[in-house]
Amino acid sequence: MRGAVLVLAAGALLTACGQPASRPAAPVPSSPASASPSAPPAGLAGLKPCELLSTTDRSTAGLTSLGEEKTIGTARACDWTEPGTFGVTVTLAEDAPLASLEIDKGTGKRVTVGAHKGFRVSDRRAGDGTCAVLLGVGQEASVQVDVTNTGFADTPLACERADTVARLIEPKLP
Repeated sequence: MRGAVLVLAAGALLTACGQPASRPAAPVPSSPASASPSAPPAGLAGLKPCELLSTTDRSTAGLTSLGEEKTIGTARACDWTEPGTFGVTVTLAEDAPLASLEIDKGTGKRVTVGAHKGFRVSDRRAGDGTCAVLLGVGQEASVQVDVTNTGFADTPLACERADTVARLIEPKLP
């Protein structure tokens, strides 16, 4: 599938990230007051993906380790791995609006998590132990929660885990 949601049954975590054709330039602050260091950056830019799950959140999600920052395409992401069990990747895609993500017919189901609309993507027939929750953030961005179970089995459990992580991070999203 072209650059949108790739469901891979390989050793890497499921990665869902869209790449739109272009991105408008960021506005330049017009005065020193608008560039105040106390004002957090707007949208997803002010978030750090590995800080979206607190110690309590990680425990709720069944994770015992700290996340590891990474980049997927142009998006910032964080990987958490629970050895021998499952892995989670949270991707902040500032240039990939939900509407730009291509989802295979029959694998995506519309969901609402808190105030954010999105999709849960899994191929239950494949039973590959992967699931993603994609949440729209404004008109220009999305957040993607990808879960892969060790051994690529039990897709319903992967979706339960993805739903849990999405519910935990959603209140922190703009």
